[in-house]
Amino acid sequence: IRAINDNILLCNYITSENLFLYKSLKRISYISKMLSRISKDRFNGGIFMKKIFIVILIITPIILSNCITYKIQNSQENSIDDSIIINGIERTFHLYIPSIYNDKKNVPLLIVLHGLGGAGKGIEKKTTLGGFDKLAEEKGFIVVYPDGFNRKWTCYVRANIDDVKFISRLIDYLRDKYRINKKRIYITGMSNGGVMAFCLACKLSDKISAIATVAASMPENLYKNCQPKRNVSVLIIHGMDDPIVPWNGGDVIIFKRYRGRVVSIWKTVEFWVNYNNCTLQSKQYLPDLDPNDGTRVWVKKYVNKENNIKVVLYGIKGGGHTWPGGSTRLRRITGNISHDINACKIIWNFFEKIVR
Repeated sequence: IRAINDNILLCNYITSENLFLYKSLKRISYISKMLSRISKDRFNGGIFMKKIFIVILIITPIILSNCITYKIQNSQENSIDDSIIINGIERTFHLYIPSIYNDKKNVPLLIVLHGLGGAGKGIEKKTTLGGFDKLAEEKGFIVVYPDGFNRKWTCYVRANIDDVKFISRLIDYLRDKYRINKKRIYITGMSNGGVMAFCLACKLSDKISAIATVAASMPENLYKNCQPKRNVSVLIIHGMDDPIVPWNGGDVIIFKRYRGRVVSIWKTVEFWVNYNNCTLQSKQYLPDLDPNDGTRVWVKKYVNKENNIKVVLYGIKGGGHTWPGGSTRLRRITGNISHDINACKIIWNFFEKIVR
């Protein structure tokens, strides 16, 4: 009886917003507590006690089942799988719509790009641990997690696969279907997804307001040919001991396979600082919140005071090819993960202040 009561109270907590379930659970919780007292007096072991106990055993699974069903339905209402056709190919994506969205007010759009070998739902649940979804509920923006074709992104058209066109059309599609604020469209990505974010800043600057990258630098070809149509604010988060995308530039090697060359983080920062005509505003070390994670974070901020365009670099001393504050999977391969900052919060705090 006590075990049943504990489970009812747990379900009660989960579904407290559903009035019917809430009241039903309250009643059953009360009955189960009363039975605990009855078991100590003269009805103990009697027919009356056995009948009541059987009723409780029948009703409790039904209520708990409703509790679970309600919880799943509530979660599914926020998550949507969808697709569009680009050059005759179906391109898929996963959406998270915050509960407070009401189709009456324009909201920001955040596009999150996964790394090589990943998928939209992978970076949503495994890499960021649902961090952007939680922030979407709090701040009221829509999040979309597109899937790269064959689990990768490329800046150039290959065999009719056009990722730039896909993201451009995806923005148009979501703007037609939802109340998206066209002045608040942001892109972030990790690793290969971060490289794609740089690419989109170069090729879709007329549609996006800002980008943020984690564990990514600009490829040499993109660095030489990037010509944005307008200024774009840029946030870069990078581990100084990244074993895959080197801080000082060079070959990108993943599981002993060559994946191209990138310029250094300093050259990447310099490119955007110069293009946006920014000047150094500040540099500081952040508090070492977790002395045991092997990292220390510092930040340099550059700003164009005339138009408030910004370039911000978070350097993570001792940090690897990881998402700060996210998953610790594959740590032996990717290196240290910093717990001194939470990348999801840092990224949204950066985006939130930028309106184009």
